[in-house]
Amino acid sequence: MDSLAEAVLNGATAEQLEREPLPDDYLAVHTLADDAAMFRGVGDKDVRKSLHVGRVPMPEIAPDEVLVAVMASSINYNTVWSATFEPVPTYSFLKRFARQGGWAARHDLPYHVLGSDASGVIVRVGAGVRRWKTGDHVVVSCVQADDQEPATHADGMMGAEQRIWGFETNFGGLAHYTVVRASQLLEKPAHLTWEESASTMLTAATSYRMLVSDRGARIKQGDIVLIWGATGGLGGFAVQLVKNAGGIPVGVVGSEAKAELLRRMGCDVVINRNEIGLGGDEPLTPERTIELGKRLGRAIRERVGEDPHVVFDFIGQATFGISVFVVRRGGAVVTCGSSTGYQHTFDNRYLWMNLKRIIGSHAANLQEQWECNRLFRLGRLMPILSEVHSLQESAEAARRVQLNRHTGKVGVLALAPETGLGVTDPALRARIGEDRLNPLRTDRAVRTPAFAG
Repeated sequence: MDSLAEAVLNGATAEQLEREPLPDDYLAVHTLADDAAMFRGVGDKDVRKSLHVGRVPMPEIAPDEVLVAVMASSINYNTVWSATFEPVPTYSFLKRFARQGGWAARHDLPYHVLGSDASGVIVRVGAGVRRWKTGDHVVVSCVQADDQEPATHADGMMGAEQRIWGFETNFGGLAHYTVVRASQLLEKPAHLTWEESASTMLTAATSYRMLVSDRGARIKQGDIVLIWGATGGLGGFAVQLVKNAGGIPVGVVGSEAKAELLRRMGCDVVINRNEIGLGGDEPLTPERTIELGKRLGRAIRERVGEDPHVVFDFIGQATFGISVFVVRRGGAVVTCGSSTGYQHTFDNRYLWMNLKRIIGSHAANLQEQWECNRLFRLGRLMPILSEVHSLQESAEAARRVQLNRHTGKVGVLALAPETGLGVTDPALRARIGEDRLNPLRTDRAVRTPAFAG
């Protein structure tokens, strides 16, 4: 381990951290450009074959950037996309970014450091950074917005040059160090551990924008919200946000084990998709889509007496036609992704004749991220971390997400040598209670294997 990392782990002051030299290289989870064609014609695109854990050169930081010593990160589905080189290799993003020249040129490299979540300690700040300083404990937003674009000043997500860090940029969070813009930083919730706080922002803030923001569904008290994949990273936060807003979450899951987890999370209505016949491999024809929609609608009305006001759908191809059918007249389907396929088919008569809406949503702007993080800092939103792996085990962790063998969020320790570290407000943590903070955790202790590499 380098001396700067040791200083971070020993709780060094800002002055001590700034005196420590930056290492020439650092440990990071990355793909290789030479592997971009490795899965062509392959049925099982096993991410364990394309994800590498090894040392990469330390980049220089731009004036508006900071260098963060990463204590923990987490696996998001965009890491799976990057590692399968689908729908396109992410090297195309890096090359396009690099064509801007200047500091952007650093991102076009023969390797891509992945990861779009992180918590850690700032160890260097660029000359133009004003609001953050060395030694601050932070969590990182996944969004890099271009503040020189006019559209950005209306909504950070609307600028054409908005990018997702660690997916459309290099130097991501699945590493010992990461380079981020100062405008990505948020205060780490003091009562959360490193791994808990590193598992929240991408998915929770995405769910916040989809459901709460005036750019999303704008849920209100009493709204019935159908949530597909309700024990996943997005769905688990959606359940909490609906409950906080005074709504009625209706969670759909794929097994009785996940249904029991969802009940423990306090979801008002739990539906196993097998009970409506959505668990098999039967083709989803237009007729079958309508029939499944009718079954799901009946199941919801039996439990709450009404059709849903909002459907929260990131599943995509396998569910979207059902979502459009089942949402009530004047209701909204809000979508942020398509984990089962991007080509959505639905019967447009049920959309236009019933004045329904489809809302596209992507990540969250900095204000939405800040509002969401505030809920964590107040203890109003809880992490949904289910398991934690070491950085060296990141490929196996990503494989679990690829195969949907997980619940909630899958955490990764970077510089943190074990779980449970990073809490600076133990009183708030005690008031909330461990069971509420970790309703999905099954593993309670993880140690990293001696910082190999």
